[in-house]
Amino acid sequence: MSMSDNTNQIDPSPFKSLGAIVAGFIATVVITTLVDMIMHQTGVFPSFDVVMSDELFMLALSYRIILNSFGCFIAAKLAPYFPMKHAFALGIFGMIMAGVGAYMMWDKGPVWYSIANILIALPCAWIGGKLYEKQSKKSSGDR
Repeated sequence: MSMSDNTNQIDPSPFKSLGAIVAGFIATVVITTLVDMIMHQTGVFPSFDVVMSDELFMLALSYRIILNSFGCFIAAKLAPYFPMKHAFALGIFGMIMAGVGAYMMWDKGPVWYSIANILIALPCAWIGGKLYEKQSKKSSGDR
């Protein structure tokens, strides 16, 4: 019996869960990096050796909120079970990675930006998980 036949059955393979979280993380990192590069290449952001203004850091944070939420949505969508827990697992990992990034990049921009990246991780996980739940309920009602 497959997972789609019985939603109460839990797949014992941890690889599907890990794969969902990794896929969400990769999607977030790749898309965020692409958007950052586009912003620099088009002149919206200055060259990498110039510290951006607070307004530009706010712009970067705003699209990170959207893209982090999207990554958590992907983790929830690909999760074999407990989609919200997978979204939060990615959020916790993202919070840790943002903490490492804040430590490494502390003097490269405003402190508020580094702290904000840490603080948005779990709300983004909740948003991504909730968006998946909403989509999932909507599509199951269409059947």
